[in-house]
Amino acid sequence: MTRAARCTIEVVADAGRSTLADDVRVGLTLRPRTLPPKHLYDARGAALFERITRTPEYYVTRTEQGLLDEVAPEIAASVARAYRHINGAPTDLVELGSGAGRKTRALIEALQRHTPVRYVPFDVSGEMLRASAERLLSEYPERFTVHGLVADYTRDLARLPPSSGRLVAFLGSTIGNFTEEGAVAFLAGVARAMSGADRLLVGFDLVKAPAVIDAAYNDAEGITAAFNRNVLVVVNRELDADFDVDAFAHCARYVPERARVEMHLQATRDVEARIGALGLSVRMPEGEAIRTEISRKFTEPRVRTLYARAGLALERWFESPDGYFGLALGARMEG
Repeated sequence: MTRAARCTIEVVADAGRSTLADDVRVGLTLRPRTLPPKHLYDARGAALFERITRTPEYYVTRTEQGLLDEVAPEIAASVARAYRHINGAPTDLVELGSGAGRKTRALIEALQRHTPVRYVPFDVSGEMLRASAERLLSEYPERFTVHGLVADYTRDLARLPPSSGRLVAFLGSTIGNFTEEGAVAFLAGVARAMSGADRLLVGFDLVKAPAVIDAAYNDAEGITAAFNRNVLVVVNRELDADFDVDAFAHCARYVPERARVEMHLQATRDVEARIGALGLSVRMPEGEAIRTEISRKFTEPRVRTLYARAGLALERWFESPDGYFGLALGARMEG
């Protein structure tokens, strides 16, 4: 089978429709002002984040990858047992927010010991999704196909292709960007899209020493600061705005009582900006901030509670030796 025959890329209608205008109209007129973190990730933002993952301070990616490398065979064996009735049909590896698809190699290779694999990357960036699909198809020429979805996983889960069995992966502790209620609602939606034998694997950044967490969001090279300010670059470009990006300082700190990082852009002087596409003016005095991200940190009991509230049963819990990161393998509760 040719490489082209092994690859399907489905673009969901209006997948590229941005909620940026609505989010800016609401978020920048609220007090406190907010912008959701998804708008940090245009092409430049995604490239900056890739650089963040390679900084010495940012432990999240390398710790999760090390844990995945170690436990992927156990995860794959659990999935194989759940689908022991399938005779040679492929197992879908669905990755929500797949990005460059680098973390999934350990899972692909472990699953292939039991079954052919169909990789289903789910991402709003068609360019990145296609690039990662091509790369993986070249690396795995046998027992491997791709059905990519250029779509928004927060609203388009119903577009997943029919499957004989799925392992759904939501990695990188992206779940930490949701509030508690938002995380429950999102995971409940994933559970509804699963069959009784499907499995869900979610990565969770864990509570640890505040100094370690603070350093991860304030790297010495200033890459995270550039990444944070990039949301204003996006607003300027997409909505005909004139924010002075250099008038905002990157601020990120861990708040232990909330077990989360709060990331802001704080005005270093009085700011006035016009957002042409919205006919909106924004005036911010020196010191006022826009919250651009939260990143919640977890414990195993909190994860178990979160899963239960979303209609999921936590079957296996894997934790890195340093206690920095956890992977939760779960199934949909029946009844």
